[in-house]
Amino acid sequence: MPKQFVIEAIMLAIYGELMAPAEPVEYLIPMSTIYELDEFYHSPEPIMPDPADDKHVRKIMRDMIEFFSDPFNRKRLEKSLIAPWSSVTFPFQNGVTLRVVKVEDNAMWGELFDPVETQLLLTAMRFETPLITDQTDWQDRILEYVVPVQFYDIDDFEFALEQGIALNDLREP
Repeated sequence: MPKQFVIEAIMLAIYGELMAPAEPVEYLIPMSTIYELDEFYHSPEPIMPDPADDKHVRKIMRDMIEFFSDPFNRKRLEKSLIAPWSSVTFPFQNGVTLRVVKVEDNAMWGELFDPVETQLLLTAMRFETPLITDQTDWQDRILEYVVPVQFYDIDDFEFALEQGIALNDLREP
C-alpha cells in the first residue's frame, strides 16, 4: 500500500522529486490547490528566484493545469467531487497516485490560517495523514496552536517516505 501525504498542488510543481519517489506514494490534494495553480502560473511575480528554474516550474504547472483540464479528467473531477470529502484518484507515473479531495473550509481557525492552509489541515485530520510542506512559518503556527496533525518539512520527505513516524507514536499514552 502506498504511503499517503497531504500536499498542495503547487508543491508538486516546485519539488519535482516528489513525483519520482523511491516508493509508491498517494498524494491527497485539496481541489482548491489545483485552482491555485492557474493563479500562480499567470502571476507576474517570480515563483523561483532563478529565471531558468522559474520557467521550468511554470512549465510543470502548465502541464498539471492541462492534465486536470483534459476533458476526461475534468469530467471525472466534476462527477466525483460533489459532496464534501468526496475524492477521485488519478494514477500517475513512477508509482505516484494523485487523489483530489473536495474539502469544505469551515473557518475552524478563523484568522490563524488562510483558507488553503485550513483545507490542508482538515484533510490531514480527516484522513489521519501527514502533511508535507516547505513553509516554516506555517509549521510554527501548527505547533503554536497545537493543531492535531502530523507534518514533515519538505527536506524530510525521504525520511517520511522510507521510515516516518507512526501516528500512534505521537499520541499520548
